[in-house]
Amino acid sequence: MAESSICNLALVGHTGAGKTSLAEALLHASGAIRAKGSIARGSTVCDFDPQEKRLLHSLDATVCGFDADGRRVNLIDTPGLPDFVGRSVRVLGAVETAAIVVNAATGPEQVTHRVMADAAERGLCRFLIVNRIDAREARPGAVLDELREAFGRECLPLNLPADGGKRVVDCFFSREGPATDFSSVAAAHESIVDQVVEVDEDLMAAYLEQGAELDLDKLHSAFEKALRDGHLIPVCFVSAETGAGLAELLDALVRLAPTPAEGNPPQFMAGEGAAASPVTVKPDPALHVVAHVFKILVDPFVGKLGVLRVHQGTIRIGQQLYVGSARKAFRVAHLYRLQGKETREIPAAGPGEICAIAKVDDLHFDAVVHDSHDEDNFHLRPSPLPPAMLGLAIEPERRGDEQRVADTLHKLVDEDPCLRIEQHPGEHETVLYGMGELHLRVVLERMTERFGVALKTRPPRIPYRETITRTAEALYRHKKQTGGAGQFGEVKLKVEPLARGAGFEFVDEVFGGAIPHVFIPAIEKGVRQVLTEGVIAGFPFQDVRVTVLDGKHHPVDSKEIAFVIAGRRAFQEAVAQAGPVILEPIVRADITVPVNSQGDIAADLATRRGRVTGSQSLPGNRVSIAALAPLAELSDYHARLKSATGGEGSYTLDLSHYEAVLPRRQQELTQAHTPRHAAEH
Repeated sequence: MAESSICNLALVGHTGAGKTSLAEALLHASGAIRAKGSIARGSTVCDFDPQEKRLLHSLDATVCGFDADGRRVNLIDTPGLPDFVGRSVRVLGAVETAAIVVNAATGPEQVTHRVMADAAERGLCRFLIVNRIDAREARPGAVLDELREAFGRECLPLNLPADGGKRVVDCFFSREGPATDFSSVAAAHESIVDQVVEVDEDLMAAYLEQGAELDLDKLHSAFEKALRDGHLIPVCFVSAETGAGLAELLDALVRLAPTPAEGNPPQFMAGEGAAASPVTVKPDPALHVVAHVFKILVDPFVGKLGVLRVHQGTIRIGQQLYVGSARKAFRVAHLYRLQGKETREIPAAGPGEICAIAKVDDLHFDAVVHDSHDEDNFHLRPSPLPPAMLGLAIEPERRGDEQRVADTLHKLVDEDPCLRIEQHPGEHETVLYGMGELHLRVVLERMTERFGVALKTRPPRIPYRETITRTAEALYRHKKQTGGAGQFGEVKLKVEPLARGAGFEFVDEVFGGAIPHVFIPAIEKGVRQVLTEGVIAGFPFQDVRVTVLDGKHHPVDSKEIAFVIAGRRAFQEAVAQAGPVILEPIVRADITVPVNSQGDIAADLATRRGRVTGSQSLPGNRVSIAALAPLAELSDYHARLKSATGGEGSYTLDLSHYEAVLPRRQQELTQAHTPRHAAEH
């Protein structure tokens, strides 16, 4: 299909706004489906996953589409739960238009603000769709005022509700009309035309001269420019349930939503890091192929499915394509158009089209697919995804499933870039991070239901460490006689504290052959065993220099094992005299909250032994707070921040340094430790 007839639209917004119901209503009204499905019955095109049907909520972005009046409209329905906002914003690079759906009863909410800002940052055209105008609690006039207050006076209605939300009256294509529930058709028409002509001086002059007689067909180019510049954000009113305003919305999308050529061009870059520079990608079917992957699906039976938006050129079956800078091409064996869970094979996909390619393992989120090495280093300008804040330590329920768990986690991270996996060798644990409790619960259920992998979970361990505060020496003789050849080794060593973060140093200062050089590595091995398992509380040891000063050996009984044990025990005894302490991790917290929550957050941090180190004002009446706090005090911070900010806060944590724990806490950790006794005598 020609790029001039395609419209790509993402339905985004807060949970409860009715995005999935609206997608279903549009599919039905356009004739794409015979009967309108129901969320309650689990029969909608977009919420087809068993988890979605069970929870009655969208959990992932779903592609569908319809044809209307000669245009192809590709819809991407997205989840609105705050835990899944990352799965919503990641698809914005695939569309020209973000349709932000707002509940007519509740008005703009947390996710509304987030997706409006993300769409503006990407240069997308934006439509606001106020849904559920038929609800008893609906207050469309007040919601319009709230939208204009939150997002600017450029939010202007294309239509208005009438008869208490039972129908909707057009205000753009019609200059006059019947009575509406608030304002009037004439006033709304004048406001939106005034806004549009401001972006075109010639049109403005003609409008001032002709006034209401200006031909509306002449407004199309200026309307699209106003959308591109963010000078106009049209507001449409609708009820997906009753169909009120649906015909008007469909007409507005078909006639006014931008084509790939009319929207702002995608923000592609060439090169990496500071050397990256913008490049132009044109919606021309004859140029080199440039497409990007905005969604990955991994099915245990079908394999990997990459969903792509074609920005330039034409992808055809049998074509050779490259992924990123890969030197080896893959062949397009099949090309699909998606309609919810259904796939239909198509021969080609040109600029503006959304398609899918199956069973290409190299495909990954944000990958650029192309047919020429001229585009090897192309990539979309990075847009940060929300950080994964909540972690769970995981392990397989069944021994021997470790590799299956690792493979499954890799597949799930492929699907969801807002998941993060960290290996903590010091604590011998794998930690899965997500956006929140619901996000992690859905992921764990998916591992079990889709891949047959069951996990045990617990909160991650705090990575405490041990060190010393002063210099000390110790001598230990290991002597063991069992009737035959015995074991003998004597080691004298010194321990000294090092600066925080310096790690471990081992020094050999033995002179005169008191300990043969061949046994020095055995002493270091014994010391390193203690470094791993700790001395006083079982935590890894750090920031210490160990110097071997002297010792003795026996020409017959000295063996490697004897000096391993002697080195180990000498180190333990020296540490006991060197003022051992337990260190706790201090993290840098970057916390983003609404301005009116700043005082509460600072006060809460103080109760957690934290301190604010700075703050910075952000757009949208938000503030970024920098702080330092002990990690052990932040184990429940995700829930606390959610409660304090109404779910509108987020944070990231990075290790800053280690500090000694409070004496009382050291006593608790030491008493809770059960030493591992070795057979050493």
